[in-house]
Amino acid sequence: MSDDRVKPEALANFGSRVLQTCGVPAADADLVADSLVQADLWGHQSHGMLRLPWYVARLRSGAMTATTTPETLMDTGALALIDGHDGIGQVLTEHARREAVARARAHGVGVVGVRNSNHFGTAMYYTRRAAHDGCVSILTTNASPAMAPWGGREKVLGTNPWSIAAPAPTGGGVVAVDIANTAVARGKIYLARNKGETIPDGWAIDADGHPTTDPGKAIDGVILPMAGHKGYAITFMMDILSGALTGSRTGSDVRGPYEADKASGAGHLFLAIDVAAMNSREDYLASVGALIDEVKSTPLVPDADEIFYPGELEDRAERDNLAAGGVALAPQTRDDLVDLATEAGITPDFS
Repeated sequence: MSDDRVKPEALANFGSRVLQTCGVPAADADLVADSLVQADLWGHQSHGMLRLPWYVARLRSGAMTATTTPETLMDTGALALIDGHDGIGQVLTEHARREAVARARAHGVGVVGVRNSNHFGTAMYYTRRAAHDGCVSILTTNASPAMAPWGGREKVLGTNPWSIAAPAPTGGGVVAVDIANTAVARGKIYLARNKGETIPDGWAIDADGHPTTDPGKAIDGVILPMAGHKGYAITFMMDILSGALTGSRTGSDVRGPYEADKASGAGHLFLAIDVAAMNSREDYLASVGALIDEVKSTPLVPDADEIFYPGELEDRAERDNLAAGGVALAPQTRDDLVDLATEAGITPDFS
């Protein structure tokens, strides 16, 4: 194993131990740590262990509760609404996934709304699990302000990401997409700052409304929407699905993981559809397989080497990272984790 890589098992064990020092139950701590390490393996380090110090700070302040106690507010069979009472986002979303899948198996479709939650990491972590359970799934969430309304220069709306995943006859058994409605996920700007790198043009504007390639100025400024006005419109509607519909906060009232002492009030919506309720699984998989084959066999433009189906890049990144020895942490992220270990009074067994 190369010196700059960490075995995922060691990194996840470290993350769980840190969270348990904050009072998080072992099973919940394992889930959160696994979700962060999995994001790193998929190549999404903006949502990986970089975020652990932020979660710990919120647990220590009490803005996020260590013991997550979801309360069912409404249950119609296929549809349920849960109050997360400021619990851990990963734990609440995994609970919603299990509930949505169980209801989909009973009714063909299951929909679970979550209010008063927190940041849950990478959305496809949960939709991929639902796909492995035989369901097509959609997960939406809102987030703290990062984007200005189209034409504005003040943060009002979050990145409000969403994910769709479905069973597939591929190596990983899943096709999946996970998208933030901004030009880039906000965590990628923090990652660039941690690496001491600039960011590309078109990602953000500074606090005065001018384009910037400085990640620090971008964090203080506004992240631009993807696809111009279309990204703004989609993030607006995701706030309705995740916040207004579930009775959680919306717009600038949602607080993020970057604020240690403020309750988040984030909302999520998880929808699962049992493939077997719509079609035979064999016919469904044959159809998805034919679509994948057609897409991947499309003639290439001159500067392209290969066409990928959604989720294939993550599967390859995980395979490549594991073959190379594990997760390659950014230097600042590694330093932050070592500091976190010192604060928690534990040995950083990944260094």
